[in-house]
Amino acid sequence: MTFEKFLFYVFAIILVFAAVMVVSRRNAVHSALFLVLAFFTSAMIWMLMEAEFLAITLVLVYVGAVMVLFLFVVMMLDIDTDAMRAGFIRYLPVGLLVAVLMVAEIALVVGPAHFGFDHWKLPAAHPADYSNTRELGGVLYTVYMYPFEIAAVILLVAIIAAIRLTLRRRPGTRYQNPTQQIAVRRNDRVRIVEVPGEKKMEIK
Repeated sequence: MTFEKFLFYVFAIILVFAAVMVVSRRNAVHSALFLVLAFFTSAMIWMLMEAEFLAITLVLVYVGAVMVLFLFVVMMLDIDTDAMRAGFIRYLPVGLLVAVLMVAEIALVVGPAHFGFDHWKLPAAHPADYSNTRELGGVLYTVYMYPFEIAAVILLVAIIAAIRLTLRRRPGTRYQNPTQQIAVRRNDRVRIVEVPGEKKMEIK
């Protein structure tokens, strides 16, 4: 076994462990931290596949930005852990059934008869001036140009819909006018009041 195969199996075991912990932990913060570990391990596997750009993008975008924001949201929410535990126990048989079916499908598709270094050889080594970023951009903007544009339009519609739902008027909510706040003057906010001094009492 080569050193690359050994690293792949090590990272694969860590990735499976992190994925199981994400769905099995009752604490949402712990699940998010294990999801960070899963993302980082996936990036390491992509590094073994010589996909450095995708690995760096996964670490910077998901681990460095998306998961940090997700952690802030989870920590600010008041999550009822008792209700989560009750729902977890209630739907545990269904979850186990779905998990077994997914494992069976993966074994049928990615089994020893269809996957392995005996059936799929290692890719040839690239020269020193090879850029997977350029190759990825070439494939993305030529072969998959229309699916990429369709996905961009769908994301744009989702962003507009999220903003529209967030900015809807709610009765009983107080709103501020930034124009009036900027145009305010000091005399409108501050009033100087002179307080007469107290007389000292003489003690006889």
